[in-house]
Amino acid sequence: MTQSAHRPVVGVIGNRGLINDRYPIHEGGQMNSCAISNVSGCLPLLIPADPEMVSVEELMQVCDGFLLTGGRPNIHPSEYGHEATEKHGFFDRARDAITLPLVRACVAAGQPFLGICRGFQEVNVAMGGTLHPEIRELPGRMNHRMPPEGTLEEAFALRHKVVLTPGGRFASLFGTEEVVTNTLHGQGIFEPGPRIVIEGRAEDGTPEAIYVKDAPGFTLAVQWHPEWNAQNDPVSRPLFCAFGDAVRKFAAARG
Repeated sequence: MTQSAHRPVVGVIGNRGLINDRYPIHEGGQMNSCAISNVSGCLPLLIPADPEMVSVEELMQVCDGFLLTGGRPNIHPSEYGHEATEKHGFFDRARDAITLPLVRACVAAGQPFLGICRGFQEVNVAMGGTLHPEIRELPGRMNHRMPPEGTLEEAFALRHKVVLTPGGRFASLFGTEEVVTNTLHGQGIFEPGPRIVIEGRAEDGTPEAIYVKDAPGFTLAVQWHPEWNAQNDPVSRPLFCAFGDAVRKFAAARG
């Protein structure tokens, strides 16, 4: 896609990290930025998701859309009324404090976002849903976690089918009712929020593709990682292209 000097801005939600286990940083995967720039045709802007540095109102003014990225830290279970356990892993409360109200504000304003993995879970929690810390422990579920060893290519390899609702938004976008995706997550949707529409499930029933019912803007989110090989993958490319179109439409509408 041809780049323009006036590309709309997509805020790429960052995560906290450490260099050499001691130097704190805000970080974001390069493949996220590449997908936004090269496939969506937008300007990626890494966001430090911390309420001490940014506010939801400022972000919505500066950015035309948002990519809710994956991340190692999980959403704190208190955000959906559950007690924290060892199975919930570790958390990023600063990111929780930005992304959850950001999702709700974007839904209300019609401002587009695309949720990926943790971002998919953020959409559900923000809209009143709950998560399970280890979906592989539920009856009949497979292990969706990233393989502990191997190359990056092996970690992001396509591993299971996702069956889509016939005639739904995702099936229409992909031109098929069944796709094959990667899988790199331990948590998953337990109870969907009241406005969460599940349009894709893995072979074991795990929710994989959702959107927010009656939202005026683009609210699609997926549990897998479409940013991997986004330019060439037949599922990832139309998803990022559609998101870019939605961001451009929103940017043009608000001048």
